[in-house]
Amino acid sequence: MKFVTREYSDKVEILTMNRPERRNALGGDILKDLLESVDRAANDKDVNVILLAGNGPGFSAGADLKEFSAGDINDNFDLNRRLGAFVRSIALIRKPVVSAVDGFAMGGGFMLAASCDVVVTAPATRWHLPEVSLGWLPGFGLDTIAARVGPFAARFLSWSPIAIDGVEAHRLRLADILSSPNETARETAFRYAKDLAAMPPHAVLTTKQFFSPSITAGAEVMDDLANRYFAQDVLHETARANMQRFLPKKTAGVQPHPGPA
Repeated sequence: MKFVTREYSDKVEILTMNRPERRNALGGDILKDLLESVDRAANDKDVNVILLAGNGPGFSAGADLKEFSAGDINDNFDLNRRLGAFVRSIALIRKPVVSAVDGFAMGGGFMLAASCDVVVTAPATRWHLPEVSLGWLPGFGLDTIAARVGPFAARFLSWSPIAIDGVEAHRLRLADILSSPNETARETAFRYAKDLAAMPPHAVLTTKQFFSPSITAGAEVMDDLANRYFAQDVLHETARANMQRFLPKKTAGVQPHPGPA
């Protein structure tokens, strides 16, 4: 895998997004590697728990805005759809998935981290959904955030102009575990994952299966709605101007091509 590295220890598969030069931005290439590596771990009889982390300065800066800006509306809609489907699938994997969030979790990276079964954050981690400030609604994951923190807090997080830290994320129950100041989230998450992996896997599985329906009941429908609002929003002049900032220089000045939502 080019963009995801694999380590194995004590029945825990550690999958690390490895695109530090792009701050682990979520585009089609890294999504492909995530899908393949998670599927392999989920079907490995020697793996009881999957741990997801990020290499470099943070967990993930979110959707790859260079990729989004270079595509047309239909391309953007499709990438959001595929990212949303992957994030929702975490609740259906037959093993617990733990996220270790150091540095930052932004946009789609925020959604990915929060959609894991257990979320571990460092106190100084920056959590933020910057999409509304750029001119569009996040295209997936909002229903899962609402399941974690409630609809009012989810709305507040969605349009907040400022980031929150890991301490506040833990207080809001966006994160389940707060690492100590002298330990990384990854270290804390691995210790927790190792303990969880030592428990009877069949009972851990049935526990996950019991709660999954209440967590994911409306997620697919709500993601589709959010993605349609996203496609509507990015046609606005403010959103299009912000998209232009992320275009590669050779294509600068090319306007996103409107298409059906």
